[in-house]
Amino acid sequence: MDLLWGVASALHADPECAFAEHRAAALLTGELRRAGFDVRQDVPGLPTAFTASAGEGRPTVALLLEYDALPGLGHACGHHLIAAAGLGAALAAHAAQDGAPGTVLAVGTPAEEGGGGKALEAEAGVFDEVDAALMFHPGVHDWVRAPLTAQEQYRVGFHGRAAHPTGNPTEGIDALAALIELFNVLAGLTHRLPEASHVQGIITHGGTATNIVPEYAEGVFGLRAATTGALDDLAGRLRTAAAGVAQATGTTVTVERATVRYEHFRDSEPLSARFAAHLSRAGIDLTPPAPGVYLGSSDIGNVSGLVPAIHPFVAIMGADGSDHTPEFAEAGLSQRARGVLASVTEALACTAVDVLADDTLRTAAWRAHGSAPVPAH
Repeated sequence: MDLLWGVASALHADPECAFAEHRAAALLTGELRRAGFDVRQDVPGLPTAFTASAGEGRPTVALLLEYDALPGLGHACGHHLIAAAGLGAALAAHAAQDGAPGTVLAVGTPAEEGGGGKALEAEAGVFDEVDAALMFHPGVHDWVRAPLTAQEQYRVGFHGRAAHPTGNPTEGIDALAALIELFNVLAGLTHRLPEASHVQGIITHGGTATNIVPEYAEGVFGLRAATTGALDDLAGRLRTAAAGVAQATGTTVTVERATVRYEHFRDSEPLSARFAAHLSRAGIDLTPPAPGVYLGSSDIGNVSGLVPAIHPFVAIMGADGSDHTPEFAEAGLSQRARGVLASVTEALACTAVDVLADDTLRTAAWRAHGSAPVPAH
């Protein structure tokens, strides 16, 4: 445990942001190499991503390690604890495997805070031979599963025609007015959206001078929805609204996705129940999330669409707090956080060993996922 707390503390003291986590990746891969794992870096073409495997063949259980920090706030989302827990669980599961068939795979997943490392890894096939993906997230609740929405951002640009607002105003086509009208249309749409769906926009370009009718205006819109399908529907509404505004104002419009899409998280109930049972031995009892409460989005959603996955929340501070705050960053070095790290690492390791050894559990997880189980070999 001293090793893992040392790793967590070192990451906390040296925060690195999305796709720049070079020292974090070096620290984690160094520990995995020392334990005999076969480490591959630059996976898949991402300098701070890696995989580390021990064992051979199927079944394969993946432990996911996050280690990026927040600009200006450091590890105010607790990724230093996620990395340390995933590392410890991978080391322990490999030791417990003791030559038995199957593979323990530690996956270094950079840039969860907006860059979508897991989404890029999933698209590149990193999880194609995996039977379960396991991780936890520190938080302010003890919840067995994560209510995480789908999300993506779109860049909308309106093109008009420049003119002098008094010299020849009738010659101008005001792109900024069109963009503002889109905000008004979306504000009216908001009241008719289903639960968990919303659009939040900002103006990123509104013109160059007050004595020139803006010929170009641009906004970025963040979309969230309870499911990936609902997100696709919301993106369609955005495109329809933008096209309607363009037609009404005489502008032309471009709508393009500006970020990697995060899919909604699909919890593996059989695996989450097994993890919760292991964690309860440490006196931490996980409950279902509160109805109607959503806790943002994560690229673990993209992984969970491919393989059975878990992403429980375990509290390191009271429910009156919040992550992405200086107080949460401070809580990440508390004695409570150290105790949670020890308990969660053990529960993740035990769940990983169960995935490797228990064919009934794997079959239940794959069936709950809606896929046929892959036979061990």
